[in-house]
Amino acid sequence: MSDPTSTPPSLDEKRASSDISVKKADYAKTDEESTSSTDVTEVLQNEHDLVTHVISLDDDPSLSPYSFRSFVLGLGLAAFGGVLAEIYYFKPQTVLVSTMFLAIISYVLGIFMETFIPQWGWFRYLNPGPFNKKENAFIVIMASAAANSALGTEVLAVQRLYYNITPGGASSIFLLFSSQLLGYGIGGLMRHVLLYPTKMLYPGVLPLISMFDAFFKDKSGNAKRLRLFYVAFTVIFIWEIFPEWMFPLVTGVSVFCLANQKSQNFTRVFGGSNGNEGLGLLSICFDWQYISGSYNPFAIPLRAQFSNLIGYILCIVVFVGVYYKNIWNAKSLPFLSQTLFYQNGTEYNQTLILNSNYEVDKTLLAEQGLPYYSATWVVQLLTTNLGMAATFTHIILWNREDISAAWKWATPSNLRKTAANFNWRFWQDEGVREMPPPEADIDPHYREMLKYPDAPNSWYILTLIASLVIAMVLIYNTHSTLPWWGLLVACFLATISVLFFGSLYAMTGLQFIIQPFVQMIGGFLHPGKPMANMYFVLFSYNSVTQAQLLLRDMKIAQYTKLPPRAAFLAQMVGTLFGSILNYIMMNSIIDNQREILLSVEGTNVWSGQQPQQYNSQAIAWGGLAHELFAHGKRYQWVAWAYVLGLFVPVPFYLAHRWWPKLRADYLYTPVICYYIGWLCVGINSSITSYFAIAWFSQWFLRTRYPRWFAKYNYILAAALDGGTQVMVFILSFAVQGASGKAHLFPQWWGANQNGNYDRCALVES
Repeated sequence: MSDPTSTPPSLDEKRASSDISVKKADYAKTDEESTSSTDVTEVLQNEHDLVTHVISLDDDPSLSPYSFRSFVLGLGLAAFGGVLAEIYYFKPQTVLVSTMFLAIISYVLGIFMETFIPQWGWFRYLNPGPFNKKENAFIVIMASAAANSALGTEVLAVQRLYYNITPGGASSIFLLFSSQLLGYGIGGLMRHVLLYPTKMLYPGVLPLISMFDAFFKDKSGNAKRLRLFYVAFTVIFIWEIFPEWMFPLVTGVSVFCLANQKSQNFTRVFGGSNGNEGLGLLSICFDWQYISGSYNPFAIPLRAQFSNLIGYILCIVVFVGVYYKNIWNAKSLPFLSQTLFYQNGTEYNQTLILNSNYEVDKTLLAEQGLPYYSATWVVQLLTTNLGMAATFTHIILWNREDISAAWKWATPSNLRKTAANFNWRFWQDEGVREMPPPEADIDPHYREMLKYPDAPNSWYILTLIASLVIAMVLIYNTHSTLPWWGLLVACFLATISVLFFGSLYAMTGLQFIIQPFVQMIGGFLHPGKPMANMYFVLFSYNSVTQAQLLLRDMKIAQYTKLPPRAAFLAQMVGTLFGSILNYIMMNSIIDNQREILLSVEGTNVWSGQQPQQYNSQAIAWGGLAHELFAHGKRYQWVAWAYVLGLFVPVPFYLAHRWWPKLRADYLYTPVICYYIGWLCVGINSSITSYFAIAWFSQWFLRTRYPRWFAKYNYILAAALDGGTQVMVFILSFAVQGASGKAHLFPQWWGANQNGNYDRCALVES
């Protein structure tokens, strides 16, 4: 019987086994050496092949990430990203500052400073020499840690806007610090499980690393890769003007809707170029922003894509079946939506069921009646919970050795060893690490990193303890209504979730959004308390997100050979600096735009739609979880999915044990379950193009042209992402309303501003 956890042998292992004259020592050496992509003549079989043949193992220890320009650019781009993210939290249109965008901008600015700052006299301290890869990685990690709106500011904004509670400045700042760093402490302590093994690939960062290699490796040997990058970057940069502004029809070309522009049923199934329009079945998308919006199809492994595809097919079948069978009153409600409705399909006014303490009033609830969700959103909630539960069983069955390794620290012998070696003078910890044995499944890039002092566990332990203690004080100081035991449950839930969902994210590149899962748990634990639910989500869901971001950034550092302590410094500085800027901007905007933010419509400059939505979700989950999802209630199967999901992976595991030739081990059952609810919101016209490109890259190119795949696949992915994101950023301010007023392209056949861009019939709401 075959081992279900076995993987195909790497190219290096094949070469070693085919050459009986190779000595063991020589093999160990070649196994760790970086192999040029031009040497690839066979298909890249597994994660080891990817990290040794696609990205460089080379390292120059003499290069330093610490320079005047790295700190100036890091702090400058962190300020840019943090301020912009918070401003656009209160805008009608969202503008995201992506990691790829920051990498390209920081490279351009770094080369500019290298070129124009003199190197003579004291200027040499400002310009120590050529701008290097470690500086660029340091800048990107610092800036990306700041370039988001901290979830804590959402909680504080809702308190100020809807509950008339304004925590003090110090309390608010430390709330942001503790909620942002709690996940860092949890994630940092799990890096030996979620970071160091080769199987923890983080495929989403490979295009970025491939771009760094092209920028900073020997230019003469990289001329063709750089040429491809610049050509693809320029072409997609120019092209994106058309789908994003001039010719939005190509966002989703639906032959079916063009043939029948009057059928609303066609719109629901085949439409998808506009938000919440339809499922986009067989639509063809030519807009890379949406094709690569969530995940780059050139980067996600085929195995994950295959499970994703199965989930997508089932999603269409289930959504259509639920709607046309009128399950959960589906036909009386919008086909795709995530808001609450009355039974007749009008939007539910949640403020009418709250008393003066902003808790759900049973009498007022009886007057208004229980709200309804659109049927497709109920399916999304159900399948999300199904996927969440399936993740636990799947990881235990297929990756139990990894999970057991995560808890080895808790054995009595290891606890005694940790206590004996723990130095409360953490700044004196030398960060020395033991060299793992040659047979250990350790990322070759990690072995290269062992020459640098580690950011030791003591740093992460102190980060975790400090964050937890501060949070324990602040849940009472900020009037959160979350009890101390609720905070501990949130932290425990976050720790378990980081281990399981972090493993799945690291291996597949697919990230589960577990916020509804956490909100439901919080709602059952703290019924009728919306604010407690917000804080429960803050310290559980946000900690999982932050842990995954930390581990992703540490993988970037590992692939670029950025020393661990430099990565730790960049993450901490970026996170703390960004949190302060988030808080300052949030207060300034609320002070000056309060009435607009509280209005339903907002303006074309400011909008309170995101805090409104966050507050509505807290009321729905925190106030109505028992009434909607408990046993015997309308949506009881959403909660029962937690139980059912635990059993989903078992038949596939047994099938592989008994009939290994069926290759049931190839399936990620949590991914299949989760993506059955994939198309519940947003623009869905890109899915067909997404899977077509994924198949072309990860199967056709990888198996038919392995040398081209190894050399060019990921640099092409980086170029397409980079060019698209730069142009979208420019268009957001120039014509799409980010600077105040939108300037739509004049009406013509390819820009149907008065209806759906793909010419599908408008569905009556």
